[in-house]
Amino acid sequence: MVPISVQRTQQRLRDEMEANPPRFFSVGLEERIAHVRRHLATFVGADPDGSALIENATTGTATVLAGLDLSAGDEIVTTDHGYGAVDLAVDECCRRTGARRRVAQVPLAPDDDTAVAAVLDAVTGRTRLLIVDHITSPTARLLPVRRIVEAVRARAGERVAILVDAAHAPGLLHEPAAGVGADFWVGNFHKWAYTPRGTALLSVAPRWRSRIRPLVVSWSQPAGFPGNLEWVGARDYTPWLAAPAGLFVLRSLGADAVRRHNAALAAHGQALLAAALGVTVPAHTGLPMTVVPLPPGAADDPSAAAALRRRISDELTTEVGLNAWRGKGYLRLSAQVYNRAEDFQRLVDGLPKLLRR
Repeated sequence: MVPISVQRTQQRLRDEMEANPPRFFSVGLEERIAHVRRHLATFVGADPDGSALIENATTGTATVLAGLDLSAGDEIVTTDHGYGAVDLAVDECCRRTGARRRVAQVPLAPDDDTAVAAVLDAVTGRTRLLIVDHITSPTARLLPVRRIVEAVRARAGERVAILVDAAHAPGLLHEPAAGVGADFWVGNFHKWAYTPRGTALLSVAPRWRSRIRPLVVSWSQPAGFPGNLEWVGARDYTPWLAAPAGLFVLRSLGADAVRRHNAALAAHGQALLAAALGVTVPAHTGLPMTVVPLPPGAADDPSAAAALRRRISDELTTEVGLNAWRGKGYLRLSAQVYNRAEDFQRLVDGLPKLLRR
């Protein structure tokens, strides 16, 4: 949820835009966007001059794929913990170009050595791009992206471009882009950093910046990266312009305190639900996102997972993530500062009965 103070900041910006649209779009807007970009890039430890504001991590992935000039025989490596929309984008890119996707099989709760080895096993002499999640969406795992980047560099040099999908990292981790060493890094600020939806950052290594192509060519095309990604005419830029207000909320609350509170509450909810269902859960990662495996047959495929998620929302008035991973349903719990223990208790009380029905 977007904090009320941030919503009000964005509404004031909307009011400014609607009061005089020609002036709003023509006087100083690009400089205001550049200021926000510098603010957000510094917050995550990225290079402000090598970063661009975008809508979300999926847009960033599509932008990277468009700039690679892949052809038949090339390979893109992902992991089986990847985000579904990213997998679809990679598959569509492969369909168009003749490239092939290889999937690294990473255990549900790997140690760092195991995760690195699993990714390296999937990298071949044909690999052109590796996409690895910093924090996985379906399984809520924290992957050792710095070590993975170092290992791939040691084996393949710069022949393999590396994209770190850090959709959940801004706000959840301290300076998650700093020192990663990847060619591309993309993160959403609207998940854990309290910004309006549609606020993300794509950071690009110097050797790739001239090859970045916007998905929509507009008036800023001659300016090159990053302006050619950010400025596309009369769109709504108010989510970006209001984003610093979200970071202000996080800093005011105390980022470390927020992270500790959220992680502890998510672990508490995971333990309660696991006991209620009689299941064993993977080791806690210290993140405010946890998963609980569901009994066999509860959500073993994507359509069943989507249907169960709707039932939980409708009947238990509780919102959860729910994914089918390797033929088994996993319920993902997340905790934020507006959550309380009783929110999780409602799920614990109602889910076993709902599953029996």
